[in-house]
Amino acid sequence: MPHRIILDVDTGTDDAVALMVAALSPDIELTGATVVNGNVPVEVGTENTLRVLDHIGADVPVFQGMATPMVRPDFPIPRVDVSSYHGRYLDLPPARSRKGAQHAVDWLIETYLASEGDITLVAVAPLSNVAMAMKKEPAILEKIPEIVIMGGGHEFGNITPSAEFNIWADPEAARVVMTCGRPIRLVALDATHRALVSREDCARLRELNTPASTAAADLIERRIQGYDEHQPMHRTGTAPVHDALAVCAVIAPEVIETTFVHVDVETHGELTVGRTVCDVAHRGGQAPNVHLALNADEPRFVSMLQDILGRTLPD
Repeated sequence: MPHRIILDVDTGTDDAVALMVAALSPDIELTGATVVNGNVPVEVGTENTLRVLDHIGADVPVFQGMATPMVRPDFPIPRVDVSSYHGRYLDLPPARSRKGAQHAVDWLIETYLASEGDITLVAVAPLSNVAMAMKKEPAILEKIPEIVIMGGGHEFGNITPSAEFNIWADPEAARVVMTCGRPIRLVALDATHRALVSREDCARLRELNTPASTAAADLIERRIQGYDEHQPMHRTGTAPVHDALAVCAVIAPEVIETTFVHVDVETHGELTVGRTVCDVAHRGGQAPNVHLALNADEPRFVSMLQDILGRTLPD
């Protein structure tokens, strides 16, 4: 049976690829998408999410959520130019579909309470929606079988020297989720930076000539340009597609390599706010709570993108 998932996004370029992978994979049933403030303002992310799903003909409900973090109303104050990687509105036709009437937090609560405990929550954005749902209705926790998070980093950050963007964007929310007691897989920058997509890979995607493959090629090429200019990877002409790796890890867990450790989030450090503190050496004396991905299988990941994004949905 396909894995039922909810995808929580802040749709820029890598979220867009993740959405297409989730909607097109025969191994996933995309129950819905919730949108949060992050890469772009939440109303822009909602429009982008609808544009992506319309582009591939996917009938998936979309719900707009938190416009600010749980505690820090003055965020975001970007420290890097994320427009280099994401732009604002994606270069796709304006959405025909419309967002759902409910707030994303309320929809998450209602959906999980009504579920049979079989919907994995895949969060590839700041964790404001997810944490707020947990705080508002703790009973949903027992209905969430697993949370797969794209976020954090052990060796380095990408928004500050210490922090990865999704966690830094709402560290209080990230701490709520990371310490909620449910099974968690954390797909950190350490893993996503070891599963890079190249310009040559984009050319092969474009040759597949499906709506998803050509859109993904355009989006990833934009990412490659941004990374080459502002954050070069260990191979030029490549970029991580963070959020898509998290979705692929639901389909094929072996695409990432995890270790079970204790992870918490720094919320007060002058230099380290938003840092995921990953006790990989087991020095803190606290029980492991997160299956932390620090490595990934790049050839497998790229092959999965080729296979899934080469598909189309039936009319």
